[in-house]
Amino acid sequence: MSETSVGTGDQDTHNALIAVRAEVGKAVVGQDNAVTSLLIALLCRGHVLLEGVPGVAKTLLVRSLATALEVDTKRVQFTPDLMPSDITGSLMYSTRSDEFMFKQGPVFTNLMLADEINRTPPKTQAALLEAMEERQVTIDGVSHSLPAPFMVIATQNPIEYAGTYPLPEAQLDRFLLKVELPLPDRDVEFEVLSRHAHGFDPRDLSGAGLSAVASIADLDAARDEVAQVQVSPEVLAYIVDLVRATRTSPSLSLGASPRGATALLATSRAWAWLSGRDFVTPDDVKALTYATLGHRIALRSEAEIEGITVHSVLSTVLNTVPVPR
Repeated sequence: MSETSVGTGDQDTHNALIAVRAEVGKAVVGQDNAVTSLLIALLCRGHVLLEGVPGVAKTLLVRSLATALEVDTKRVQFTPDLMPSDITGSLMYSTRSDEFMFKQGPVFTNLMLADEINRTPPKTQAALLEAMEERQVTIDGVSHSLPAPFMVIATQNPIEYAGTYPLPEAQLDRFLLKVELPLPDRDVEFEVLSRHAHGFDPRDLSGAGLSAVASIADLDAARDEVAQVQVSPEVLAYIVDLVRATRTSPSLSLGASPRGATALLATSRAWAWLSGRDFVTPDDVKALTYATLGHRIALRSEAEIEGITVHSVLSTVLNTVPVPR
């Protein structure tokens, strides 16, 4: 695929994935960045952490994406009493067969919405680690493969920390992207209310006109094409220098790991492909730096006291690391 000429098969695949964004927009208003981020994560076989206050359409966003791609989705409300087996499944004794049978948990789906993941204890949070990394769960020594595609979309509330269990750095690093869902501006909020005033029902997506516009086959083909997007040695070096700069920043106690570098490479490739190009530019890398690296670094306590933010640190890194020509 190239910026000026695209093969018929490639163009069809590209158009199908682009159509998903427009289809989700029939139900979700003003969250174009979040929709694109979810598509990028799907193309990279990654997972997403959504951060936003209640009522900004996080659940509707996931359900709409599942409808547009014609895949299965399940939602789990994470609570302090949630057990690992409530997610992964457990062995149940069957009197009919006189043996223990495995009963699948809600993780056996394509898009799993882990709502308020920081409200459940670390033991239950950790139950997702194998599923996220290996695409399988192990029960009583037996591994069970998860459906493909599989993506965890976890949410957390950024303003309410009482009774929560913050995700440790090792688990945050398993999320490809962290995406903030802001409150809408006035025009977007007016559009939301206008749709509801004209009968929009978020529980009835078919009534809102949503339908499948892409398939798992389209997604698989798109992933193959993303893997062919070219990255020059100069852009690879730029990614390395950006990541290494976070490790020497005086404001950070933890810089991005090599996993962060590979994640930035993957997301930049996916963004380039969605933009209609078969090569990555430094601007692609810049566009994905905040969402890809922001949750992989940690501020020093004295920097937080001074009002320094992760965003400002990454801005400094982007402004100081030389951009390849």
